[in-house]
Amino acid sequence: MSKLSQARCVVTGAARGIGEAICKSFVAEGADVILTDIDREQGEAAAKALGCTFRELDVRSEGDWAKFEAEFPAIDVLVNNAGITGFEDGPRPHDPENASLEDWHAVHAVNTDGTFLGCRYALRAMKAKGTGSIINMSSRSGLVGIPGAAAYAASKAAIRNHSKSVALYAAQQGWSIRCNSVHPAAILTPMWEPMLGDGPEREANMAALVADTPLKRFGTVEEVAATCVFLASDDSAYMTGAELTLDGGLLAGSAASPG
Repeated sequence: MSKLSQARCVVTGAARGIGEAICKSFVAEGADVILTDIDREQGEAAAKALGCTFRELDVRSEGDWAKFEAEFPAIDVLVNNAGITGFEDGPRPHDPENASLEDWHAVHAVNTDGTFLGCRYALRAMKAKGTGSIINMSSRSGLVGIPGAAAYAASKAAIRNHSKSVALYAAQQGWSIRCNSVHPAAILTPMWEPMLGDGPEREANMAALVADTPLKRFGTVEEVAATCVFLASDDSAYMTGAELTLDGGLLAGSAASPG
């Protein structure tokens, strides 16, 4: 029996990377998957390859969510995966002293506002049945400070805490609607490629970037997707308001831990 047989699952920011991998795993588990993204061309291509439905959705837009809700008034699973770091258009200051308010707002509009709007939609789309799973993609950066990416770290911390508020609210209503957060660290996605290169130095660059990680490797998108399958399915039916960290042991202790 597939873990997500007949479940209607929505994944945001899913045209590539972690989101695409989640969609692939959900489809493999029998789900009816709606892949959403602001990139129509790549989103449609990904959905066609995976055998799921594509809808263009800007998670920052209340109007987009309203239109989406009108078309899909009932779902079983939502993965709020869409997110940005703030460095998509190149290097710029994101430290607490020099970051601009405009750049701070841009990161929070996608990561924080997008997750809030997604959770609000999911609660409305799940409450008639009284069951469902909301999975919010936070980050290791939501658990520790990141001086050079202050907006990103703050937004991911907000996602972690909001997940707990949503979980408690749903429980107070008497619903079996669960909400949990996932906290990946270094996951090998296309965003790392500029730092890795494709020449003979690639392996050395990869090793250097995960030198402080106890498991000494990058995580994979498939490993994040497997965690989301667990949280989406009845295997995690007693888990809500929790956080799952996929960081290769990075936060298990300090770099100066006893030998």
